[in-house]
Amino acid sequence: MTLIPVIMSGGVGSRLWPVSRETHPKPFMPLPDGQNLIRKTFIRAASLDDVVEILTVTNNGLLFKTEDEYLRAGCTQVSLSFILEPFGRNTAAAVTAAALQVGETYGLDAQILILAADHLIRDQAAFAEAVRKARQLAAEGWLVTFGIRPEYPETGFGYIEVDSSLGSGLRVRRFVEKPDLATAQSYIAAGNYYWNSGMFCFRVGTLLEELQVHAPKVLEEVRAAMDCSRLSEAGRHRCLLLDADRFSKVPDISIDYALMERSSRVATVPCDIEWSDIGSWNAISELTPMDAEGNRCEGEVVVHEAHNNYVQSAGRLTALVGVEDLIVVDTPDAILVAHKDNVQDVKHIVGQLKRSGHDAHLVHRTVHRPWGTYTILEQGDRFKIKRIVVKPKASLSLQMHHHRSEHWVVVSGMAHVINEEHEFMLNTNESTFIPAGHKHRLENPGVIDLVLIEVQSGDYVGEDDIVRFDDVYGRAGG
Repeated sequence: MTLIPVIMSGGVGSRLWPVSRETHPKPFMPLPDGQNLIRKTFIRAASLDDVVEILTVTNNGLLFKTEDEYLRAGCTQVSLSFILEPFGRNTAAAVTAAALQVGETYGLDAQILILAADHLIRDQAAFAEAVRKARQLAAEGWLVTFGIRPEYPETGFGYIEVDSSLGSGLRVRRFVEKPDLATAQSYIAAGNYYWNSGMFCFRVGTLLEELQVHAPKVLEEVRAAMDCSRLSEAGRHRCLLLDADRFSKVPDISIDYALMERSSRVATVPCDIEWSDIGSWNAISELTPMDAEGNRCEGEVVVHEAHNNYVQSAGRLTALVGVEDLIVVDTPDAILVAHKDNVQDVKHIVGQLKRSGHDAHLVHRTVHRPWGTYTILEQGDRFKIKRIVVKPKASLSLQMHHHRSEHWVVVSGMAHVINEEHEFMLNTNESTFIPAGHKHRLENPGVIDLVLIEVQSGDYVGEDDIVRFDDVYGRAGG
């Protein structure tokens, strides 16, 4: 049978702020080994047997970042496709859309392996063996989940209670929500409970049959949204852009609530795969070696009489004196200081930032675009200074600004510039001026990054003062 891994990449990861933000969420966070979770997930999926294609369900705004990560990972033996959501609608919608697309392409006997883009699995061999067992059960008509053997009474995970054996796995009796500590301890003592990993394996036909029985509204509305959708011109691979109006009608519900907790055809494969959902700064800290005082430090860190702290400080020196059990995360525009016992509450800070309109929940000072990045170096009432990096052979849209003018100074590389009817090249240490109201475009025709400094000035320097006339990435005009 054909196996299509489906990578779902839709969460914000608000408990990992200030590194995880809406436009640069948890799957893209760099880990101590230099990779990130989405790249690791892609490599893990591509390494499985019988994989001919990897389908990714993600937000429309994350397409280019995702493609770049897959390109860096290599694994060119598999083809890629994408389903692009205009906004998040929970996992039932994403899984159903994936099943419908795979079923149409490969038939109802094809199998899909649902993987979260933000989980860490260290034992690839054990993971591959668990997938093999899950595929056997899926071929027999079971909806298969992967149960993680609990190492301690965790209160932040859902649990799976199992009963009878099914040969390659165990029959699921019920799913239970995140328990309190006493209940979690009783689950560990009972021995027939597993952590719910959020990974699944389905035969497409079985999944669609069970959705029709237990979640017909989800199936109906997702099918309608896909029927109204279009192939996107953006990206370098096949991309189906879901219709926003129809997609908004899909019930906002997880696949666990919509189906897994209701079906009588659910099995689990118990596995020891060194799994973590990297759900908090405590989990991130465990990826860094500990010193003699229990501190785990990344970056330039000095400690004195400090114990059991985690510090991430990539950009500047951080010093800790006489403190313990703290999480300290320093980014260019925000610093988090939290007690280890309260790391789950970081999401409340993100909520406050959203309500106040502060953009620190949304973007970093360095912002990724399909063509490269820009970093805000300084800004004031009527000016903004940026460092812009344009990837080789990439170009910005043909655009215009109503309220600001721009000065460009090339620091390295070569720039091809369009400024109204003028078209010319800029070399290192050369500059130009773009008046407000002028149609203009910046392109990197070279083979190395183009780096320039942009100084904006005017009565308004917000990022939404842009009119796009032509854009190779398919972005809208506003």
